[in-house]
Amino acid sequence: MNITPEFLEQLWYGKHRLSSVLLPLGWLNAGFMKIRNAAYTVGILPKRSVDVPVIVVGNLTVGGTGKTPLVIWLSQFLIKQGYRPGIISRGYGGRKSSRPQQVRPDSHPSQVGDEPVLLAQKTRCPVAVFPNRYIAASELLKYTDCNILLCDDGLQHLAMDRDLEIAVVDGDRRFGNGRCLPAGPLREPVSRLSTVDLIVATGKAGRNEFLMNYVYDDLLSLDKQQSTVIDAFRNTTVHAVSGIGNPERFQAYLRSHNIRVIKHEFMDHHSYQQADLQFNDGLSIIMTEKDAVKCRDLNLKNAWYLPIHAEFTEAFQYRLLNLLKGSSTNG
Repeated sequence: MNITPEFLEQLWYGKHRLSSVLLPLGWLNAGFMKIRNAAYTVGILPKRSVDVPVIVVGNLTVGGTGKTPLVIWLSQFLIKQGYRPGIISRGYGGRKSSRPQQVRPDSHPSQVGDEPVLLAQKTRCPVAVFPNRYIAASELLKYTDCNILLCDDGLQHLAMDRDLEIAVVDGDRRFGNGRCLPAGPLREPVSRLSTVDLIVATGKAGRNEFLMNYVYDDLLSLDKQQSTVIDAFRNTTVHAVSGIGNPERFQAYLRSHNIRVIKHEFMDHHSYQQADLQFNDGLSIIMTEKDAVKCRDLNLKNAWYLPIHAEFTEAFQYRLLNLLKGSSTNG
């Protein structure tokens, strides 16, 4: 079976018959996650702690919901408050290593993963990757002066203790068919949201959720030597390249500027080869910022990427600071 983004969209967010066939496996997965979470809560499974506050950013669904823009925003916000943040991540898409790897802005995504490289480039904070987040955190604290840690995509990694949990929700697609893997997109049941400290939503926010607003910046060429406004492509046709969890928002933004889109959707964390992007028709290529990290060495002509940044209301900032102060007092 050829598993494509389109197939997973139908399976998890549509009414594909295979989802019902897989539903018993989804029930088993949901039950396992509930038992596992309870075992950590009561202490049957141990948690390990580090000596600085830890903010975990994660989601319930497979694929992108906006964790990376949130982590970037958090790092910049914390720096303004006088903190020295560091970032830890699993490093999905990178090569397996027997020890944590430090990520620099010029690190190669094939070694450490695409999102960690983007985080290092955009935040200029210390970044370390390793599947065991506690070991990654310990190494980062050993060699840097960080006094707070952001754990990217760590909601299900309960072996490391945390002070705050922030869950990111796709406000448009929500939780798909509401089923756990493999029948649906959920890593664990939606009831898990009742235990997190903050819920952030992209697109549109529901009750007790804070909206994360995306702001699109000017397009940049892959070599970062040129920039241009999005309206420079108005009334033209472009190849829209995306290897992210939900490419529809990216494509819709292009269409909203009267750009005709030829879609090229790849699996999240896809490792691009030059043949993937050789269209030989002279049309421009526009891709997401995360994809651009992996395509700079491909010598593409007339290729651009669309940077974004997140913005939050003062209410969210106030709530976050209060939670941080409370966790410091309790600690």
